[in-house]
Amino acid sequence: MSSCLKIGFLGGGKMAQAMAKGFISAGLTKSEHIVASDPVDMAKDAFKSLGCTVFDDNEKVVKNSEIVFLSVKPVIMPSVLAQIRNLSADKLFISIAMGITLQQLEKGLSDKSRVIRVMPNTPMLVKKGASVYVKGSKATSNDAKTTRQLLESVGICEEVPESYLDPVTALSGSGPAYIFVAIEALADGAVKMGLPRELAYKLASQTVLGAGELVYQNINIRHPGQLKDDVSSPAGSTTAGLGFLEKSNFRYALQGAVEAACEQCRKVSSKKD
Repeated sequence: MSSCLKIGFLGGGKMAQAMAKGFISAGLTKSEHIVASDPVDMAKDAFKSLGCTVFDDNEKVVKNSEIVFLSVKPVIMPSVLAQIRNLSADKLFISIAMGITLQQLEKGLSDKSRVIRVMPNTPMLVKKGASVYVKGSKATSNDAKTTRQLLESVGICEEVPESYLDPVTALSGSGPAYIFVAIEALADGAVKMGLPRELAYKLASQTVLGAGELVYQNINIRHPGQLKDDVSSPAGSTTAGLGFLEKSNFRYALQGAVEAACEQCRKVSSKKD
């Protein structure tokens, strides 16, 4: 993939900023080849600070890009697609908007445009993102390869069928919020038992990071339950803590959070059909 790849962002929020930073630092493009548009001054300033060009309208972004990230809010996506439709032929569009299907995206753009739908997450900001993508009907294998290279510069990436996107959104898209609550709760417990808060947050966040890496490196080798057992001595402190979590329906609560988030995604999607 050329380092002169011209990339545009329609919408310059945190996710778009994270991707732009990752693409530049990975050497997949250069700041002078990235353009963006956003009505919010803070978003504009963030892109300008990276050395990117910021335009006041979406059409200029499309005209100056080979790949266009559709990173606007889902509610305004239809109007944005209508605005750029006549400029969208022979370009690759990558959408990160929740609930906007490939069919809707392709219908809103030129019949000569190629579309890929992506679900990323906010840990892209620290290059630990978890993303999936789905190819549209006209997207090529090269488009998919390019998309994977871009997303892997800010984390991991997998190709999935579009039917997976709502549960993926509920798991990895919303999941960081569940983990932030868990870290906060772990730290609160430690503070209650006498630890300084800053130390508690450091230890809690690193513990979650390390535990996640252990699971990731042992996928298809050891079940998370086996890793849990490695920490759980008979009559030990971990066993006592796990017993409290089970009694408090911790496992059920996390499962329910993913299910509730997925159902909400499906409601949003169905309203746009």
